[in-house]
Amino acid sequence: MKVFENIKYGPADEQALDLYIPDAEEFPVFVYLHGGGFENGSKKMDFIPALCEKGVAVVSGEYRKYPNGAKYPEFLEDAASVVAWAKKNVGGSQYGKVTHFYVGGSSAGGYATMMLCFNPAYLAAHGLSNADIDAYYHDAGQPTAHFNVLKERGIDERRIIVDESAPLYYVDETPYPPMELVVSEHDISNRYEQIQLLMGTLRHFGHDMSKVFYTYKEGWHHCKYMYEPGDHGNWIFADMIYEFIERMEKLYGIK
Repeated sequence: MKVFENIKYGPADEQALDLYIPDAEEFPVFVYLHGGGFENGSKKMDFIPALCEKGVAVVSGEYRKYPNGAKYPEFLEDAASVVAWAKKNVGGSQYGKVTHFYVGGSSAGGYATMMLCFNPAYLAAHGLSNADIDAYYHDAGQPTAHFNVLKERGIDERRIIVDESAPLYYVDETPYPPMELVVSEHDISNRYEQIQLLMGTLRHFGHDMSKVFYTYKEGWHHCKYMYEPGDHGNWIFADMIYEFIERMEKLYGIK
């Protein structure tokens, strides 16, 4: 495994990413956006090396956050920039051959991946579209207006608002790549219900729900599986992502 840290994709201090390349000539790429409510969190996650050891290249992106001067939608623009950097720079002769390209995120990162998936403007700013993404992994994301975006506006963070800052706002009959939605039994209040609304909205617009996968983490709290090792020294979240990638390959022959 080769690790390249703090690669800059923009001028701000937080606009940096880490690249993990497996010891293989060809590999899938998983672009990951961490959680933390756009206030906390880090691109340094313990599960990432374990995922790379399974033969997956990982691009883990940092982005501008509150309260360091960031404001909506800068962190979403940064998320799109991370994806664009990965699409352009990984897979050349320097690193190896990319077989397929996935985008995923957890919590705030899951909200960001939903916005990239459902609002085409962010990827389009880099000349990209969902045609460039093989599948999305939306882990515990908020499909309505993010609670800290509401806080920035001076609105009660508990409000359920579907406007231009909400992934749900953009869902229509536009074809989307396959995706997986993850939520926990003891997730953030109302997160389960909002994920159900997102799936219901996709169904309402006639999407092929055989390509919308749903994982319900019984007994777990919000994203806690990201930080837990398994019974055999493995990392639970690395296994979850790898199973998602294997499922995509098996069902859709993504190569």
